[in-house]
This record gives sequence, C-alpha cells and structure tokens, in this order.
Amino acid sequence: MDDHPLLDPKAFDTAIVAVAVMAGRDHRLIYHNRAFAALFGGRTNGLPARLAFPEPEADPFLALLDDVRDRHRARQVTAARTTAPTAPGRRHFVYSASPVTTPEGPGVLALAIDTTAEAVALRRYRALVSAVSQMVWVLRPDGTAAELVPGWERFTGTPWRPRVGPGWLHSIHPRDRARLLGAWRDAATGATPMFQCSFRVRAASGEFRHVRSRAVPVADESGTVTEWIGATADIEDHWRARLRQRLLAQVADATGHSLTDAFGAMARVVVPELTDACLVLLLPQGAEQQPGGALTASRIATATRAGLAAPPAMRHQSVVLGPEAARAITDGEPFLIGFPVGRVPPGIVPEVSMRWLTATRATSLAIIPMTVDGTVLAYAAAASCGNSPPPSKADLALLREVLQTAQRPLRQALDHQRARQTALTLQRAQLSPTPAVPGAEIAAHYQPAATTAEIGGDWYDAFVLPDGAVVLDIGDVAGHDLNAATAMGQMRSMLRALAYNRPPGKTPADVLAQLDNVGDGLTVAAFATAIHTRLTPTDRGWLAAWSNAGHPPPLLLPASGPARFLTAAEQDPPLCVAPGTARTVQQVLLAPGDTLLLFTDGLVERPTAQIGEGLRQLAVAAAGHRHLALEPLLHRLQELSDGRDDTAMIAFRARPVEPSAAGH
Repeated sequence: MDDHPLLDPKAFDTAIVAVAVMAGRDHRLIYHNRAFAALFGGRTNGLPARLAFPEPEADPFLALLDDVRDRHRARQVTAARTTAPTAPGRRHFVYSASPVTTPEGPGVLALAIDTTAEAVALRRYRALVSAVSQMVWVLRPDGTAAELVPGWERFTGTPWRPRVGPGWLHSIHPRDRARLLGAWRDAATGATPMFQCSFRVRAASGEFRHVRSRAVPVADESGTVTEWIGATADIEDHWRARLRQRLLAQVADATGHSLTDAFGAMARVVVPELTDACLVLLLPQGAEQQPGGALTASRIATATRAGLAAPPAMRHQSVVLGPEAARAITDGEPFLIGFPVGRVPPGIVPEVSMRWLTATRATSLAIIPMTVDGTVLAYAAAASCGNSPPPSKADLALLREVLQTAQRPLRQALDHQRARQTALTLQRAQLSPTPAVPGAEIAAHYQPAATTAEIGGDWYDAFVLPDGAVVLDIGDVAGHDLNAATAMGQMRSMLRALAYNRPPGKTPADVLAQLDNVGDGLTVAAFATAIHTRLTPTDRGWLAAWSNAGHPPPLLLPASGPARFLTAAEQDPPLCVAPGTARTVQQVLLAPGDTLLLFTDGLVERPTAQIGEGLRQLAVAAAGHRHLALEPLLHRLQELSDGRDDTAMIAFRARPVEPSAAGH
C-alpha cells in the first residue's frame, strides 16, 4: 500500500501556481499549466527540457532537474529568481522540484511561486497542496513542525503540537510506534531516500484509523537538508477493503478434513490482523441446554499472535458458558465487552481463561457465534491483549464477516466427519468379538487413523468351524473413504461364508482363489490384500495353514527364541488383480506358548522409511513384550504406528491342547 500514487498532471489545469511536469532521462516536458505559461511564457510540450527552456537563465534549473532525478529527493530554491527578459513581465519567484511518477514513467514536478506579492503566493501554494493532500506539514532539523495545510486537529481531535516529541506518539497505535520511528530513523539517516509509513492514528471518534505519511527532504543549493515536507492522508477505507479481500481469499482457500483443522484455519486467518488471540469453542450438537439451563462448550482450536503466552491446555474439555456468551449464541449476534487492562469482569469466562486473560493484560473480549446452515455450531472468543485497544465497530463487523464466510470449509469438515463416523460405525460393526477357544488365546485390536483424512478398509475376523478348526483372517481394501469401508464389509462377509462352507479337501489357497473370483465378478473392490488362515489342533500343538494374497507376512513369536516373519519364496498377488491365479499354502506348527500375529500395513509403514525398517521394529517390540497377555501385547505394539493409517491386528497364542480337542 506504500507504492507511489500515479500523478495526473491534469489536476493542475486550474491551479494558480505555476506547474510543469517533465519525464524521462532528458526531462521531456509533458505538461505545463496556464499559470506557468503566464509566468514564464508558453512552452512546447514534447521537447527535452534543454530545448523547451533554451534561455541561458534556465541552466541552474536544468542542473537542478538532473540532481532531483539522480538523487531521488526534492530540491527547493528559496533565493528569489527573476524571470527572463523574454517572459511576459519581470516577476520574482521561488521554485521547487520533486520526484514523481507520471503516466510516462519517473519524472520531476516543478512548482514555481510568484513572490512578487509574498502573502498572495503563500495562499496560492496552500490552496494547491490542499487540493491534493489531506494534511501537509513541514518538519525542521531543530524539531519544530508546522502545518502548511491544517487537518491534524480535525482528524484526531487533539491540537497540533509545534514541536515533535514523545507527546506525538500518544495518538499512534501502540503496536505501530516502533515501526513508525524506525521508518523515520531510516529516512533521517539516509538509509532510505524518503520517509514513508502506514500506521494507525486515534481519530476524533476514539477509534484508530490507518493513515499513510510520506515526506521528502528539501535541500538548499549547497545540498544541506533544511526541512522535510510531508503529507498525511487517511487510507482507512482503502486499507480495510484490501484487508477484507485478502482475508476472505484466505478463508476460501482454507481446507480441513476435521473440524479441528477447519476451525484452526479460521482462527489463524484473523490473528493478528483483527485480534490478538482467537479461541474457538465447539457447542454440543444443536447447542442443547444442559440440566439447570447451562450451556457447555469445548475448545477445539486456538491461535495467538507472536509474543503472547499460549492459552492453557483445555482442548476438548467442557466449560460452562457465562451469561454473555450464552446470550450471544442464543441471539446469534456478536457481543463485545471492554475493560481496564487485565481486569476481566468475573463470570464472563471460566477461571482458567480469566487467569490467562489477566496475565496477558487483556483489554476486551468479543464473542462471535459461528453458524453453519442456520445452526450455531461454535463460537469464537477474540481477545485484545497487551497494549492493543478493543476492536472498533468496523473491526468487529469484518471479524464476524470473515468467520461467517467460513461456512464452506466448515460444512466440508462436517460432511467428512459424518462420513467418517458412518464408516467407523460400519467397520466396528463388522469387527466381531474373538471367540473363546480351548487350548488357545485369541485377541484382536483395531485403531482408526488419527487424521480424519484416513478412514481405511482394514479388517480382521476369527471364528470356529464345525470341525473345531479356527479361522483367522486379516485384510485391507484399498481406499480411505466410505466406499472402502463398504467394500471391506463385503469382502469380509464373503470370505467368512466361503470359509465356513469349505468343501472337504479345500485349502486356504482354494478359499482365497474363490474369494478373488467372486470379488472380481461382483466388482466389490479394485484392490485388496488378505491372509486367510486355518488353525487345526493336534497332539503337538496347533497346525497353522494359510494363504497370503499380497499382505504383509505373519509374524511368528515363539515362546522362546527370535521372532520371525513367515514369508514365502514367491508372494501371491493381491485380490482383484489377477483372478484365476493359482495360490499357494504355507504351514507352521505352533507349539504351546507360540504366538501368531497378523497385522495390516498401517502398523509398520512410515512415509520417511522403508517398510523393512518398520517390520524390524515390530519383531523387536513383539519379542520384548512376549511375556504379556495378548490384549496388552497388542496395545503395546500399537504404539509403533504413527497414526497416519488405520491399523488392525489379530493374534493367536497356542496353549496345551486338551486330548478331546486334539482328536478332531
């Protein structure tokens, strides 16, 4: 917002001060007004300055133009000059030249004032600058300041101070003071060619408004800076329009598969532009009233500006709303309360939040309901802290508009959350309890992904066949959505039916081959992996026979000795990839105390490491916890997962087999 405004020379057509505009390296004259022609005689636009001003008296003026162009700073000639004999009437004048941006590129603006009648000339000059700036001022090296075009008292409600000092900063927004002083220091030391800064000033209404100030040094003929001439303009409407456009664009780009992600994105959009801290609290579905008429909410997202202490950890803990927050939610209208620094009125927020607001020297708290499809889903608590004043009406209105515009990402998060919940419900309905089997211990574990972007198609199954054998299955349908969960349920049910009705002599490989054909024929899934296992009791233990369709290998954890993965020389392909492929069977005898573990890839896959490393860590962890019962063992192994994907595990541990069971 600090770019030089484009100069439109036509603005000076009716000015009574002589104005000429030059552009380009050769200072081509592109404009001069009638007052200039009246003072110096008519000139031909379009000519380089050396041809447009051919009289010998113009040489100092031409040199001055080069200096202004090369050093990018204004020059003022205060010693009286006299017009050339060829000019219409001998007149005295002073003039200045300033760098400007013209429609034809960088240029120089020359102003000349007829000093033959000094008082009249001063009024003319003020009339000119008054037409192009709200406030025009001059600052001298000794710190004295004067308004050339008054406007400060009208804008701020406070008198103009004739000397620059600490009192000036009282009207500047506290968080803009350091930046303003830094910009002035850079200009005064020559680090930047001119002073320019946008900052907030307390207006006569009591609210802060954005202004832009620019000033250029004015040097005498020796090059010594004698004063700074500057202009200050109110840019609040322009600034707010730009801010609104930028924030709404950020909201439109915000995405999140979970409400936590979506609300977190909203909080980060408004901090620190509109508030110092923003806490989002989620209401119960429909904001049902609790016993006794109290409303509760749980904090779901937080954002604070740099330099503020983090709010206390209260995520997902329920809090009772104060009467002001409850009224804002019931009415659907924002509520703002201001208070002395750090002195939060009791009862507005929970005690833990009050302590934080006191510690951060809060000055106000705004409650803004957040609605989706006409229902208040949550509310934002926006706090001004430290030396920040309470938000203005315009700030509060923009804050509400930005948060209300968030309905699209919030609706997307809600839809995704409902779909995820449906998928999880479907998955858990399919994951039946493991059976009790004499001579064996069976345990299973399912953990959905930590992120709501992953729903998954992981599943396990265990049941007893009529002949006393035990079926142990695990599988994973590709995809992370409701379709994957639905396909998972279908594949699991079909495998269970095929295994239970297995004709005599059919192996686990035959059962998986049948499942492959049926799944492909009914287009149940595009890609799936599975292990189908049959465990038969013998007098020496349990004989495990299985077929593996592209799934991570089973892990055998002996009662003693190293754990090892049961891999084949050649692995069979996944399901739904090459129906009709002959599948293989593997076998192993589980002695009493031995454990067989089936698991899905979410337990061992990492985005930053090879799956082999994950398998190695699993074997080490399983061996280290083999003394545990199966259920606590699976919970320990779950800690290996990074939570990015669903995880399913099912384990079978052999016990001494009863003679009656071994006789089947």
